[in-house]
Amino acid sequence: MPPLSWNGTVMAIDTRHVMLREAWATVVPDPRDRHGPLPPVMLAMTVVTGLVDAFSFLGLGHVFVANMTGNVIFSGFALAGASGFVPAASLAALAAFATGAFLGGRTAHRFRGHRGRVLHQALVLETVLVVAAFVVAAVADPAHPVPRFVLIALLGVALGGQNATARALAVPDLTTTVLTLTITGMASDNRAAGGRGARSGRRLLSVACLFAGGVGGAEAVLHGYAALPLLLAAVLLATVTLISFRLNRSQAGWTAPL
Repeated sequence: MPPLSWNGTVMAIDTRHVMLREAWATVVPDPRDRHGPLPPVMLAMTVVTGLVDAFSFLGLGHVFVANMTGNVIFSGFALAGASGFVPAASLAALAAFATGAFLGGRTAHRFRGHRGRVLHQALVLETVLVVAAFVVAAVADPAHPVPRFVLIALLGVALGGQNATARALAVPDLTTTVLTLTITGMASDNRAAGGRGARSGRRLLSVACLFAGGVGGAEAVLHGYAALPLLLAAVLLATVTLISFRLNRSQAGWTAPL
């Protein structure tokens, strides 16, 4: 394999430097940035998605409460006769998610003049729902039909609201749930593909947060601590909810609607 040219080496080093700088700016954003302190909060919500979907898929059967693309496909699998898929669970998750998205949309439109208030109101509701789900998972068997569908309902509404909130806040490449377009952007906007490589660090960090939540949640469920991912998600949500209480009162430029 021929050695890298000097220009190629410089470009690789520069690319890594830019990615690290973008990642750092996402975790510790400039207060004067258009999105202010929102990026790190969105990253925390992305971790929550990984934790909750790990719990739902591994603890409630083959069903997601955040990734609706998966549920649509699972419904098709069940209709085709594939074993291990329950169409009622997927349809319940879709209905709950849509309800949460509706409520999140109502909140976003009601407080659209202040992005901090949109975030705070949504996080309060999501935290309450995830805490309730943790209590149900801790005192009842998630494999039993009644607790199972209660958990799907609570978590579906919570993550539907989160998705609607992320959509309303519109922080680039931080959707908190679905990463298909994020990964597409990482590849298609790459400098090797002829792009500018914009926001690669942020995109990679978003993917890493979802992955970390998924790994942590799966480890807990597979080692017999089924409710632990929901406890971790609740603690994380409670933390960012307290932070959002302060953001709710901010009058900085980032609070203005896009």
